Amino acid sequence: MVRCAVPRVGNAFPVFSVWGGRKFNAQLNWAYTRRNIDGIFDHQDSNGGGGTITNGDTQWMTAGSGLLHIEAPPEHLVVSGGLFHGLQLWVNLPAKDKMMAPRYQDIRGGSVQLLSTPDGGALLRVIAGELDGHAGPGITHTPITMVHATIAPGAELTLPWREDFNGLAYVLAGRGSVGPDRRPVHTGQTAVFGAGSSLTVRADEKQDSHTPDLEVVLLGGQPIREPMAHYGPFVMNTKDELMQAFEDFQKGRLGTVPAVHGMTASGPQD
Repeated sequence: MVRCAVPRVGNAFPVFSVWGGRKFNAQLNWAYTRRNIDGIFDHQDSNGGGGTITNGDTQWMTAGSGLLHIEAPPEHLVVSGGLFHGLQLWVNLPAKDKMMAPRYQDIRGGSVQLLSTPDGGALLRVIAGELDGHAGPGITHTPITMVHATIAPGAELTLPWREDFNGLAYVLAGRGSVGPDRRPVHTGQTAVFGAGSSLTVRADEKQDSHTPDLEVVLLGGQPIREPMAHYGPFVMNTKDELMQAFEDFQKGRLGTVPAVHGMTASGPQD
């Protein structure tokens, strides 16, 4: 069974947009990954993590016990204008890991596991987790698989998938179909797969003039199945824990961001 939906499923929140934020944000008790397709993005946090990601790079930040961070396109891109195309995914942490030490992972495009289908119709980039014995560089705290697939017009991709995982496909660009009954999907849509041991995605024979291939992110993991209470950037298990998180933030317990990586409190600087 396949169900099409807006891009928000279970414990994952993909966000597809242009970012221009210039303020420090507090984050607590979850992990997020940003996959950069085109453009440049600067990141800095109070745990010492950060850097610049560009085409094909991924950053994976685990907020854990809490931190402050700032992220934005560099000043020269804001001034001159240009394309920024990316995907952000929020991943809830299980209760036992919510107060772990924060961590930042800088995953360059050249370090991901590259695979292709036997007919050459699809290129796969395994960013995190494992796919049919091939592991990606991203380190996660619950079993998760994240794959970016480029599928040529008319090609079909069927991947083995763990039966204890949920599964979804988010379309970054192009048109195609999912599942054995070929439910149609297009840019900006998410398909949620039902129970099974494989995921199937097919690219339409004809794509839009500005999109030569079907670009899709395939995601899945073991459901946590714990109560979740969230408000703004804080994700906890109970309302009492949320109140404690806000108190910690207001009292400055989440740290301060040092002026490194070309960033200041007002945003990135050249």
